[in-house]
Amino acid sequence: MIKKKTLSVLILATVLLMSSCGDGGKFNIKKGRVGHLTTTTTIQELATIFEKDSIVKNLSEGALGDNYFQDDDEYLIYEKGGKHILTIIPREQLDSTSTIKSIEVHDIRYATETGINKNSSFSEVNANNNINRVESTFFTATLFIDDLNATIAIDKEELGLKDFTTQKVTLEQIPDLAKMKAFIVWFN
Repeated sequence: MIKKKTLSVLILATVLLMSSCGDGGKFNIKKGRVGHLTTTTTIQELATIFEKDSIVKNLSEGALGDNYFQDDDEYLIYEKGGKHILTIIPREQLDSTSTIKSIEVHDIRYATETGINKNSSFSEVNANNNINRVESTFFTATLFIDDLNATIAIDKEELGLKDFTTQKVTLEQIPDLAKMKAFIVWFN
């Protein structure tokens, strides 16, 4: 009887220890979630979520500014060692209560359940996700993945195409080993 209780306590302790050793979802990417960031996370919560990291704010002048070419506000998240891990764009500019519009992933530790991360090749992305469409810009081919609500940009040099053309690109034209230029998760 004592052996059964001891064994039960030992199993329970092992399970608790194993579950506490994980990253707690810190680096998981899912639809509507990047790590601890969700569709309801506000910009003012970033300081708490990334309290051990550094946040660099590139703020626009908003609708009242004179610079019409100014991009959206950006919140660049860096680890203490200086490694750029995420770029966060809010929905509303100059508003700390705004939720997040998009997150560009720069760190390979952030990955989907199927293991897709910033360093994944096209063949890995294609095998594990439903690519809904491909759009071509002057410099990239952008893959739209609805099951993640994400876009993946692949540089046209990876495709063997010349820059500065909007030539239509199909999935069949993309080499298996083509690498990502950008991995963006959208929160809309």
